[in-house]
Amino acid sequence: MPTGVAIRDARTQLFDAAERILLREGPSGLTSRAVTGEAGVAKGVLHRHFSDFDGFLAELVEDRILRIEARGVALLEAAGSATVAENLSEALTTVFETVAVAIVSLITFRDDLQTRLRARRPGGVPMLAEASTVVAAYLSAERETGRLSAAADIDTLAPTLIGAAHLLFADRTAARPEPEAVRRVVLTVITGALTA
Repeated sequence: MPTGVAIRDARTQLFDAAERILLREGPSGLTSRAVTGEAGVAKGVLHRHFSDFDGFLAELVEDRILRIEARGVALLEAAGSATVAENLSEALTTVFETVAVAIVSLITFRDDLQTRLRARRPGGVPMLAEASTVVAAYLSAERETGRLSAAADIDTLAPTLIGAAHLLFADRTAARPEPEAVRRVVLTVITGALTA
């Protein structure tokens, strides 16, 4: 890109480019040069907006966590509607069919990124921990509606659902899991907690 040309919302442009690379090539293909090339901007643009490449990646992860938390609001509003299994299946698919699985791989791939994120978010694996919190809030709301048993162990159910869904979507080279496969996993985890 020629110098002196204004770039509209460079952060979003760079984040979206990084996401495309992650989905296409995985964490090993993600370099600052690859990101700026994919975004069609000069390499200096990234360093003008971020302290360094790991700072850029940390902000990318934070941005994608905010998206998960925003989706959590919609999930919470769904409490009491459709079925618990349908709501969870849709929410888990929405989270994991995006870049979430690739970002978890990126976090485990880059030690410096992991260190930065743990300073900000000390509990669990970033993205998975926040997704678990979103699911736990929804399950608690469903317990309040009476569709989940008062004895339902939310602190066990939420991370179990996240872990199972993560494994279902983890193979980037395979076809996306069928909706019925996601629903079966969800029902296997929550059936004992559902009320009649």
